[in-house]
Amino acid sequence: MADNERFYYVYSCDLDANVSLKIGNLEGKREKKDYRTLVEDPQLRFSGLYQSEYSDLYVTCQVFADGQPIGLPTRTAYRPFNTRWNWNEWITLPLRYKDLPRSSQIALTIWDIYGPRKSLLVGGTTVSLFGKSGIFRRGMHDLHVWPDVEADGCEPSKTPGKTSDPDDKMCLLAKLSKKHHKGRMCKVDWLDRLTFREIEMVNEKEKHRLDSMFLMVEFPTIVDDGLSYAVVYYEKHSDEKEFYLNPEIVKIHDPELLQENLVETKHHKLVRSVRSGAISHDMKPNAAVRDQLNQIVGYPPSKILTSEEKDLLWQFRFYLSSQKKALTKFLKCVEWNEASEAGQALDLMHKWSLIDVDDALELLSPQFTNPAVRIYAVSRLREANDEDLLLYLLQLVQALRYEPDVGSNTALIQEFLTQEDDKTEGKPAPDVDISDNLKSVEEKGSYLEAFLIWRASRSDILATFLYWYLRVESSEDNSSKAYVLYSKIIRRYIKFLIQDAVPAKVRKARILKRQQQFNDKLVAIMKNVAQFSGNRKKKIEKLQTILDNPEWFDIKEPLPLPLDPNVKITGVVAEKTSLFKSAMMPAKFTFKTVEGKEYIAIFKNGDDLRQDQLILQIIRLMDKLLMLENLDLKLTPYNVLATSTNSGCVQFIQSCAVAEVLATDGSIQNFFRKHSPSEGSSYGISPDVMDTYVKSCAGYCVITYLLGVGDRHLDNLMLTKSGNLFHIDFGYILGRDPKPLPPPMKLSKEMVEAMGGAQSELYQEFRRQCYTAFLHLRRSANLILNLFALMVDTNVPDIALEPDKTVKKLEAKFRLDLSDEEAVHYLQSLIDESVGAMFAVVVEQIHKFAQYWRR
Repeated sequence: MADNERFYYVYSCDLDANVSLKIGNLEGKREKKDYRTLVEDPQLRFSGLYQSEYSDLYVTCQVFADGQPIGLPTRTAYRPFNTRWNWNEWITLPLRYKDLPRSSQIALTIWDIYGPRKSLLVGGTTVSLFGKSGIFRRGMHDLHVWPDVEADGCEPSKTPGKTSDPDDKMCLLAKLSKKHHKGRMCKVDWLDRLTFREIEMVNEKEKHRLDSMFLMVEFPTIVDDGLSYAVVYYEKHSDEKEFYLNPEIVKIHDPELLQENLVETKHHKLVRSVRSGAISHDMKPNAAVRDQLNQIVGYPPSKILTSEEKDLLWQFRFYLSSQKKALTKFLKCVEWNEASEAGQALDLMHKWSLIDVDDALELLSPQFTNPAVRIYAVSRLREANDEDLLLYLLQLVQALRYEPDVGSNTALIQEFLTQEDDKTEGKPAPDVDISDNLKSVEEKGSYLEAFLIWRASRSDILATFLYWYLRVESSEDNSSKAYVLYSKIIRRYIKFLIQDAVPAKVRKARILKRQQQFNDKLVAIMKNVAQFSGNRKKKIEKLQTILDNPEWFDIKEPLPLPLDPNVKITGVVAEKTSLFKSAMMPAKFTFKTVEGKEYIAIFKNGDDLRQDQLILQIIRLMDKLLMLENLDLKLTPYNVLATSTNSGCVQFIQSCAVAEVLATDGSIQNFFRKHSPSEGSSYGISPDVMDTYVKSCAGYCVITYLLGVGDRHLDNLMLTKSGNLFHIDFGYILGRDPKPLPPPMKLSKEMVEAMGGAQSELYQEFRRQCYTAFLHLRRSANLILNLFALMVDTNVPDIALEPDKTVKKLEAKFRLDLSDEEAVHYLQSLIDESVGAMFAVVVEQIHKFAQYWRR
């Protein structure tokens, strides 16, 4: 039976973890109270029902069983809403799975506070935690909200979130989707995408037709070692003979399943024994085994090794110890619960050929929990220069989630400082004593945290970005584990900078404080402008007036800009500040710098920029990887910095959207001829401009394909006068796309015509550049996969949607199963498919009409 056909489960009575669920969004309209109710309670006019379209609501959750409440009620955090009711918040209930009765129901009630100790009931909904077959609910569910009724836990409930109405189209489609997910329907990728898109549209129509409110709730999935487990209700009895999930299914308890497999255990001990180590020390593999070992070493990091492959790695571990790429695979084959085996592995790890910094990142993933292994990974990171470390810093901050955190790390940082001083003086670096380091971790804190703070204390740029990456994670819901963890790290970070009164460190701490105050001022200004009544022109005037007022906005001394610490700003040019035409109305600020130049940045409030920040970081990394291969594809990885979960800055690049270029100049070539004419050159355009255009097209075609960037249209493809084409707006990644049947790459006929057509030499050069870039990036696939593996527990939207599939989606794009020659042919077919995609032309026209009517 294939893995995807197996049913993996865990008994609820064996799961000692708290129950959690995610409150998503609320859809539908609230009906205002009648005049009599308003007269009886005049304070109602101060409720969100009468103040704005999207009032500030909160949700209470409580578990019931047999009509009686169990556990205390829990509620969502306060959160203001602008355009929709969307909490997107995980709630941890004060109950464990093992304590849940079979009849457990979750009652969800939505409230609107409008005065001291006064709450307006919006509605409620109730849903059982276990389904008909005794399986704990999983995935997302749209629950019907009963207006003006508090959710109850009665049996049957008077506020059921799920109805059994045979005419309920939403219920019917949900059941069919569930069958498809379980593999009971034939899967056809292109048809499935169309079908699920149509299902979403039908659901939206049904919600509007029913004129009801629906609350989207997501129940968690238990994941371990890459496998998804269902939680099956089971109550242990004293005799452990049998139990019943429902009258139709009888499950017999088989205690032998829980017993140790003696044959496998004996085999494992024979293969891994100390005696076998002496035998295998000088063993050399034959040609067939050598090829198999090379294949295993070349596996992507997401590949799960079989027991046979693990035994083979262990058997030839001494032979492999000269191959630095093999270390991560070897450490995956170790049974860390076996003390003798773990001791052998750690001893050999320090005799192994030193691994590269890129591979050390994999050892910081949640797969590796042994503290000694993680300390070894940090020791390798010390070899990275500041520029390389900055490329990985976003993921290293996420790796702190998996580190031990037990107190002050000051002593650990001092160890790094002492060892670095020894290296500077020419002394040999001291050997790493694993037992001492383990003791250090237990008593002092995380080695990775200490390393990052130490490096940040030596670099203004690292200090700035480390602070803001930590700050974003600590701006999550203050009841979450991430908030607690990262808040503690920030306090230790600042404490380390100021405790010894070292001028250079204190100066960094002061800069970080000023940057935080600067960001807070920008947020306050944006909120003030948003609340100001008037059209866009009036709002711009209000913004400029505020910036002209020194009491509101004044930079008394040069400040390193959080977006780019190399840029030190001294003020803002108020008259050049404006607001963009969009729902959020982001602001374009023109800052004055110490060099007398101007730096333009976009500040967004009410928008989560973490996904854009991640993609631009990966584009910058890919650009460097290609540069190392002497391949300059003229990419434009502009700066993006999320300063909280709903605000951030974006570097402004002077450019025009391709759609605007086509509307104004008729073609891309006309645009180039207007700004970079060259008599005697091909097409009358400067050769350098055409070369830049062709290379940048190739680079972004390959990179956006690999990252699965969606929602590509000519309004988010930008063009500079010097020929650089680049992409903006990365709201859809990893294969997600709001448009049906998107082409593999965004390569329109207008872009090809700008190269001289499909038969031109420039177009053939474009294809060659695509092939070269694809082959080079495939060779660095493991590094990119490792970086994304460290991001799976973040709340980056398109990663949080399916975290367990994130790395697999990316890995599929690289086609690591193909040889270089096969990969070139594969990419060639993708380019041909993209150029000839007729449906994409239709979608582009629809988008163009939509933009026209929107304007």
